Amino acid sequence: MVDSVKVGMISFAHPHAFSYAQAVRATPGAELVAVADHESGVAASVAEQYGATPFTDYQDLLKQELDAVIICSENARHAEFVMAAAQAGKHVMCEKPIATTVEDGWKMIDACREYGVKLQTAFPVRYNQPVRRAKELIDSGRLGRILAVQGTNRGQNPGRWFVQRDLSGGGAVLDHTVHVVDILRWCLGSEVRSVYAEIDSRFGATDIDDCGLLMLEFENGVMASHDPSWSRCKSFPTWGDVTLEIVGTGGVTRVDATAQHLLAYNDATGRHTFEPWGDNFDLGLVGDFVACVRDDRAPSITGEDGLRAMEVALAAYESARTGQPATLARTR
Repeated sequence: MVDSVKVGMISFAHPHAFSYAQAVRATPGAELVAVADHESGVAASVAEQYGATPFTDYQDLLKQELDAVIICSENARHAEFVMAAAQAGKHVMCEKPIATTVEDGWKMIDACREYGVKLQTAFPVRYNQPVRRAKELIDSGRLGRILAVQGTNRGQNPGRWFVQRDLSGGGAVLDHTVHVVDILRWCLGSEVRSVYAEIDSRFGATDIDDCGLLMLEFENGVMASHDPSWSRCKSFPTWGDVTLEIVGTGGVTRVDATAQHLLAYNDATGRHTFEPWGDNFDLGLVGDFVACVRDDRAPSITGEDGLRAMEVALAAYESARTGQPATLARTR
């Protein structure tokens, strides 16, 4: 057990990085020591904001006395950074999706196993209390046998590298499917058997997918639908949503992960804003990662969890391409 977990962060390309940095600072027993970004201005600005040492070369960051790193780069660079961190002996939390190909996902997992470091996938919605309560209801049997689930993770088009396929690996379907699939795998204790998907680009000026509708069949017989679209306009008061409607033989429950909020109306600005007052998902995620490093236990959300969720998103693209359901071929 370590007294204080020293954390470094590699890349601030993903907007979640700033929330994770704040979460590290707010977590007892954790210290944000170093940050790296290939843009020197970003590295310097972030370092000043969070009281860390800046680097433009992530390899220089990995030479520092760190226990763990958090990686928030473009999706296509996750494998490079995770494998380098593993070789340097640093435990890793990696932003979702874990990678853009199954091959890269397994390389990351294998590297972390080889060098004896932990790999946690960043799925913060697991730390939302309404979602956790839904899992408790399922586990307790109060909803009976689960028959079907309707899920959404709709949001706004982030632009930037998210719409550059060589960096993102895919659009809305890859970006948002992994969240809900991870929640469903966790709550149902079952893997996805097949997926049928309709995917298109309807809301933006780019040709990358920004909308989709997925139908999932789980190995335990549960059917689920999922809308991962970037369908929220710029004036929408928050980034999006995570919702579930869970239907069982003993009852139905509805979950809205962002329902803990106020809408504030301001005559001075002529706008209304979304003011959350409830759970801080990212604080729960980062706090759990720090605890698993400090206590030397297995991550709550493993690299394989990240890979299984990514496999479903990639299968959805295959289904949309062929017009037929895609069967999940379990790799390993």
